[in-house]
Amino acid sequence: MATIRALPIFVLVPRSIETALPDRACGSVVRAAHTPGARRSAASQRAVPDRRSPIAPPSVSVVRALRAPHRELSLARLDRRLALLALAPERFDHRLRRFVAAVDALGLRLEISDPAGWRGAPSSRVTVDSQFRSEVRCMRVLDQDEEKRLVHRIEFAARRFEAACRRHGHDGSVPLDDATAHTELLERRREWHALRLEMVERNLFLVLVYVRRFRRSRVDPSDLIQTAGAALFRAVDGFDWRRGVQFRTYAAYWLARGFLNHMYDAQRVVRVPCYLQKSIKHIDAAIGRLGDPHATVEDIARASGLSGATVLSAQRACRSTWSLDVPFSDSDSTTTLGALLPAASAGGAESDSSEAAAVAVGVQAAMGVLTPRERVAVAMRFGIGFPRSHIYSEIAEELGVSLERVRQILLRALAKMRTPVLRRALAPLIV
Repeated sequence: MATIRALPIFVLVPRSIETALPDRACGSVVRAAHTPGARRSAASQRAVPDRRSPIAPPSVSVVRALRAPHRELSLARLDRRLALLALAPERFDHRLRRFVAAVDALGLRLEISDPAGWRGAPSSRVTVDSQFRSEVRCMRVLDQDEEKRLVHRIEFAARRFEAACRRHGHDGSVPLDDATAHTELLERRREWHALRLEMVERNLFLVLVYVRRFRRSRVDPSDLIQTAGAALFRAVDGFDWRRGVQFRTYAAYWLARGFLNHMYDAQRVVRVPCYLQKSIKHIDAAIGRLGDPHATVEDIARASGLSGATVLSAQRACRSTWSLDVPFSDSDSTTTLGALLPAASAGGAESDSSEAAAVAVGVQAAMGVLTPRERVAVAMRFGIGFPRSHIYSEIAEELGVSLERVRQILLRALAKMRTPVLRRALAPLIV
């Protein structure tokens, strides 16, 4: 009897699943065992995966589950796939795009975690600040493995949202309208935002740490908490796990930066530029070293290392402001500071209307020495006769000249207006 030699069997991976696998697993050939003796039945033939491939080909049940209509992509299955793709960080972007294309082709929805899984039951408090602190303390903090999985999910959802925007022609210049936007765009955005929100909420303990660190500032803690929320969202959008740092380390930078910027902008009634506020800190430190609160400008400049002009500008900018509605004394809470000031007469020279008229007359007299082009440039730049001030590019578009030419026109116009007669006329009206 002639010996029948079994032929090798090749199993092809489906194209939709092949795009989701790493490169070495794509199109892999499944080797079948050769039976040199008796004939084996088709039911007993078992395919052995190629040991050079890191991922075994998907079974028939997995293919049917992925192709089933209206099925969700579970987070556990997504985490396993993303963990395999992340083994080679330098090729993660390329493989992730192929995986996103495969999932979109199958029309799978992403499973969204229930917030009750990481949120606890807060205690009943009366103040908003106390309620926020109690809710944050009840939230479960991410460990290193959970953070890694959640970061991979966020990047996967962001890529799906970007792919959906490209398919539907949405460039991101205008926000999505829930009434007119495509259903797929709204679904992808909802999945992405849910994952971002989970990352932010499970890192809110950092907010309490930094609010406690800045408790000596004069800023309301509620404002700091709102600023911290916006800073955490910026940290989530800019975080790159390939750099090998934890998210809390990266988020700490954005929290500190957001708090400092908010303090610079909001702790004074009249906003002072950041560079002047830094100079004020150096000046205060220099006055403390000198031990003389009435030190001269020259002494402060030498002790702080700043110029005399910078010291003068900083001292003028840090003038105190008082509200007219605050009580005049602690013993009398009904009398305010504004009630003690004399009321200005309606037609007096010190009234607001007379001051505004005098300033308008002075400005018109100053602009009378300018050419028509110079008057338009000055008026647009400083908002004279316009609802707002304009930038150089808008003035250049109006006059049909370049930005450098606009700067030259403004310099020449302001030099013309700095005459001794006009300066003496406007000096009493300028604070």
